[in-house]
Amino acid sequence: MVKQNSPDLTFVRELLEQVLDPEVPALTIGDLGILRDVTLLSTGIFQITITPTFTGCPAMRVIEDDISEVLKKEGINNFEIRTVLAPAWTTDWMTREGKKKLEAYGIAPPTQSTEQHLKAMLSGKKEKVACPFCKSTNTRLTSAFGSTACKALHYCDSCHQPFEEFKCH
Repeated sequence: MVKQNSPDLTFVRELLEQVLDPEVPALTIGDLGILRDVTLLSTGIFQITITPTFTGCPAMRVIEDDISEVLKKEGINNFEIRTVLAPAWTTDWMTREGKKKLEAYGIAPPTQSTEQHLKAMLSGKKEKVACPFCKSTNTRLTSAFGSTACKALHYCDSCHQPFEEFKCH
């Protein structure tokens, strides 16, 4: 990107859309829906609003540092980062492109809305998770907890690959 003398909201948002998630570097904070809003306050300060995927997510500090680095590299020093916890983040905020990137990275993306997922869980009819490698639904949950709180571990009985699922919530 070309530096601008007086950056506008669109330019700042475009810069921030490039910030990668430190836990799943195939995704940006825009793909995940972590980047909630960018506004220009009457004081001339860009206010960047972010929401963690989980309260207490350790990656948020890294994300804040990466946001600062990207903006400062472009000479933008008039900003503040605001973390909001409500409403709570949901996989419904992930972009379609982000879900495709997850699958290409080898992580099964959420395939239902949070509402659909909760209804399925309550009815005992949870949808089988498709393997991101071979697309088979001949899979099984091996651990509800993966490498991060937002993922679960599965095994595909068709291609014999272990894989993670980005949990719907």
